[in-house]
Amino acid sequence: MYEQFYNFEEKPFTLLPDPAFLYLGKKHQMALTMLQYGLANNSGFSVITGEIGSGKTTLIRALLNDMDDNVAVGLISNTHKSFGDLLQWVLMAFGLDYKGKEKVECYEDFVNYVVSEYANGKRTVLIIDEAQNLSIDTLEELRMLSNINADKNQVLQLILVGQPELRSTLMLPSLRQFAQRISVNYHLEALSAQETVSYIHHRIKTAGGDEALFPERSCSLVWYYSRGIPRVINTICDTALVYGFAEQSDVIETSIVKDVVRDRKMGGIFAGRADDEDEDVDVDLAIQSDGSA
Repeated sequence: MYEQFYNFEEKPFTLLPDPAFLYLGKKHQMALTMLQYGLANNSGFSVITGEIGSGKTTLIRALLNDMDDNVAVGLISNTHKSFGDLLQWVLMAFGLDYKGKEKVECYEDFVNYVVSEYANGKRTVLIIDEAQNLSIDTLEELRMLSNINADKNQVLQLILVGQPELRSTLMLPSLRQFAQRISVNYHLEALSAQETVSYIHHRIKTAGGDEALFPERSCSLVWYYSRGIPRVINTICDTALVYGFAEQSDVIETSIVKDVVRDRKMGGIFAGRADDEDEDVDVDLAIQSDGSA
């Protein structure tokens, strides 16, 4: 709708995890570096956590894009409370036949696959997104699965990505042995006010637009209402562009951002600052509320 009006080549604030739009600020760069370090150093378990919408899945997509041909990767991204048989999901992630097989058969097939890949000079990496949904029993099963590794031969690496609940679960005494095998662990925090400015301008430029479209004060106000969560930032900015287009405005001023937040609150679906009842906040006070700015 607004792409042509603002000279975009594509929508800059899509909610899809597109690695082409990945903003590598200090926090996301560190998370990606830790993941890359874990892969390069054959870490058994790597764990990345962060709030909902903090950009974890986009990081995984970027990691997948940069992987060498000597890595066989399986991705499980649809975990849920009634997850079912872990081994069947693992086999499916690697494109292996799993239907109608007992657990022992699934385990044997997976071990044979991993060993075969290793014999052909490939490491096997299993990535589980939304891992906070895994039960304690399933996590323990993952730990047992990592026993495929023997001596100095790290043939299987596991990467778990999830919300903060995952970190809390892994701290339980019953998972102490699991926690001891985690070599890489990083928690992805929300963006600061200044990082949000850079994030918004980065996505605008990546989409072919002019970063002047979102003045710094408007970006800072977006940060205030979004709490620095990238997915919420995208939602506010995308809607602000729709409002700006409707008004034929060349610049997304703070008044447009406030209109977006007010209307979304009235609709009851705003996932921003639930403790803030006044959308007519002073921009300067909002910026000052960021202790890291």
